[in-house]
Amino acid sequence: MVRVTTPGVRLLPNAITVLALCAGLSSVQFALTGNYAMAIGSIGIAAVLDSLDGRIARLLDATSKMGAELDSLSDGISFGVAPALVLYIWQAHGDRIGWVASLIFAVCMILRLARFNTLLDDTDQPPYAAEFFVGVPAPAGGLVAMLPLIATLQWGEGWWSEQYVVLVWTIAVAALLISRIPTLSLKTVKAPAKAIAPLLVGVGLLAAAIIVFPLVALAIALVLYLLHIPYSVYRHRWLAAHPEAWEVPPRERRAIRRARSHRRLRLRPASGRVAGAAMRAVRRTNSDLVRSRNLRERDHSSATSGPTQRRRSWRRIGIRRR
Repeated sequence: MVRVTTPGVRLLPNAITVLALCAGLSSVQFALTGNYAMAIGSIGIAAVLDSLDGRIARLLDATSKMGAELDSLSDGISFGVAPALVLYIWQAHGDRIGWVASLIFAVCMILRLARFNTLLDDTDQPPYAAEFFVGVPAPAGGLVAMLPLIATLQWGEGWWSEQYVVLVWTIAVAALLISRIPTLSLKTVKAPAKAIAPLLVGVGLLAAAIIVFPLVALAIALVLYLLHIPYSVYRHRWLAAHPEAWEVPPRERRAIRRARSHRRLRLRPASGRVAGAAMRAVRRTNSDLVRSRNLRERDHSSATSGPTQRRRSWRRIGIRRR
């Protein structure tokens, strides 16, 4: 069935992208007037809008090449140029070193987005690659770079507000943008049906925390995001080493990890259900390994001579030839 999309529906995702661009650029204007709280809020609004435009385009079947290019350009300005200028206005005070750090951050953001666009057309990636970003994504990088400013607005001046600390922090975040460190992608996260109600309660609590303590909630969220990176690296390496878990649900992946840990410790699995799930997930790979081993043995037996092979087989089973 072919879905017919009206021009107005196709315009909606691009309009959201333009709104995100305007919000990101407005942060520079707020910084020039000294309203740094609104500057941070503008970048946060741009991040929320950036997470919506792509999903709405896929839901409405309104994706286009122009929308993808517009989204990349908007991200480069909203999360690369705007945060760099806000930090420069706040802390550098016309210092040349501060301007160099701002340039490095903006250039690394553009390079990160260019690499992201090229990876979209790469068909040689493993199936689990869709669950990860390569490096820190643009919205998260733009907000993480603002963490010293957030801490200063909430708790006042401190070591986190020193000029050289801010410069080193900006360059470190720029390095995370162009790094090969895998970070989790929320686009592929699927919540089970029984977790929907707790998640809705959590969303309500998060909204209340943002309304009452906006800067504290944002700072905690950014710190938690940075703390998740080691787990993301571990998960990426585990999936790369276990091809049998590439196309199975997360529940069976946990069963595979538990089964392998019990086997390594020589313990009995806690429940038959976990062991059964792990066996179902591993069975296909084990059968492939057995089949390949049998083929190698068959090739080896055909390559060896007949009498020598018979003598070895009689000697192996312990029966003397007559």
